[in-house]
Amino acid sequence: MSPKTKKEQSDPHGMFSGMFVFFVAKGVQARRLQIWKQRMVQMGAVIEERFSKRVTHVLAVDSHTILQEFDSHRLSRFKGRVLLYQWLEDSLKSGEKLSEDLYVLKLDSQGEGINEPEKFLDPKPTDRSISCEPHQLQNKKIKSSSEDTEIVNLGSNEDRRENGPLSSTSTASSPGEVESLNYADKRPQHLDAENEASSLPYCPPDQNKKITEIFGKLVNIYRAMGEDRRSFSYHKAISVIEKLPFKIESADQIENLPSIGKSMKDHIQEIITIGKLSKLEHFETDEKVQTISLFGEVWGIGPATALKLYDKGHRTLDDLRNDDSLTNAQKLGLKYFDDIRQRIPRHEVQEMEQILQKVGEDLLPGVTIICGGSYRRGKATCGDIDIIITHPDGTSHKGFLPRFVNRLKDMNFLREDLIFSSHSEEGTDSGVGTYFGFCTYPGRELRHRIDLKVYPRDIYAFGLVAWTGNDVLNRRLRQQAESKGFRLDDTGLFPSTQGSGGKRGTKGSANMKLYTEREVFDFLGVPWLEPHERNL
Repeated sequence: MSPKTKKEQSDPHGMFSGMFVFFVAKGVQARRLQIWKQRMVQMGAVIEERFSKRVTHVLAVDSHTILQEFDSHRLSRFKGRVLLYQWLEDSLKSGEKLSEDLYVLKLDSQGEGINEPEKFLDPKPTDRSISCEPHQLQNKKIKSSSEDTEIVNLGSNEDRRENGPLSSTSTASSPGEVESLNYADKRPQHLDAENEASSLPYCPPDQNKKITEIFGKLVNIYRAMGEDRRSFSYHKAISVIEKLPFKIESADQIENLPSIGKSMKDHIQEIITIGKLSKLEHFETDEKVQTISLFGEVWGIGPATALKLYDKGHRTLDDLRNDDSLTNAQKLGLKYFDDIRQRIPRHEVQEMEQILQKVGEDLLPGVTIICGGSYRRGKATCGDIDIIITHPDGTSHKGFLPRFVNRLKDMNFLREDLIFSSHSEEGTDSGVGTYFGFCTYPGRELRHRIDLKVYPRDIYAFGLVAWTGNDVLNRRLRQQAESKGFRLDDTGLFPSTQGSGGKRGTKGSANMKLYTEREVFDFLGVPWLEPHERNL
């Protein structure tokens, strides 16, 4: 028996309420059209399947498709508005009903289209080499119905790329062409690029990233609540979605995928339909969830401790300050809670890295000191400072960390300690030395979190990969290792032992001898990414 069709719920106060809309289907993919209709209905519109007197708005790709659907005499009597589909797309993206004036399709007295792009959407581009990725469109020529338009200067429009479903472009036109495209003169300058890119194939919004971002928040919420099973289920779903080679436009596309059950599929459909998830919105207004999540942001407080503190009646950070059960590290995390939430400008991180390198070189000539994390990935600001250290000779790193920390404290660079262990001397924990604490930029008292990790040279590549990140890439690398029967962490790549009941066992003792990051990527069969390319 076929499933019953679920009737879409309509919000009578939605941003499209009062609109009676007729869609001109020609030139638009059927699934995209269905999604647009669903969204409009959910936000208060009424979809008309016939061009009746009730219709207030007609949405179309361009005037040519309208004239193929209706004769000019019939259109001349229409009192409503004929709009580009881009109006709907931009309204949905911005979350508010945009001015229609900027997207009106006009017809002259003979029923010919004027003041509009040649072609707005093209679900089946004839040139398969044309890509939705802006960098792949640079300096390409795309054939339109009347002339060749050269697409140039795409690289400088990153901000526009991120704020609209179509890549922004500049066009080179003859004087006659400019005159025939006077529609662009009537639109604000920031919308010109969208018109000029009208001959590009339609690129649907990347819902995959939005889905994984929302699921990622649920992972953290459930983890903070101590519900590891649910947290892990969303974690697994994220892993599946991140590997998809296509953009999700309908939950039907992910039918029967591993780790995507009915509930998860319903969540995905809700996200791609209305751009948000009611479950997450509920959690974000729930006192218990919000309080436990807040406590979990304090350095050193994990899910179990956060829940215990909530059960003791604590509701604010001020409540925690009066709790004697907190460890010294937790008290420090609480004391500098506001400090370490402030992002660090890149140039300041660079200056602090240079200070560390100079001090390190004075103590141990030839030492390698690299700042990882978001700094190494090229970000403009950093949440904390991750320092990865080794020495090329493979032995001189031993005993370096205590001397390094003491010298930095003498300089008043390192301030308070959180964790300090020198396994490089003890020969335990793969010989990795660890220092977590707080530091200050010269001349300031504002605390920043800093982590120092000292690795033996033969496992340094693994530490560099792990502490450069990002989390998404690290998760993918670990999954790829597991698929090959290995366990990957910051100390190496180990054969995975078989656990009971077919479950994953512990890592073996033998470590693969890989000395560079590229060798790690190559062994796992993952395409090489430069550090600045790892912001996945």
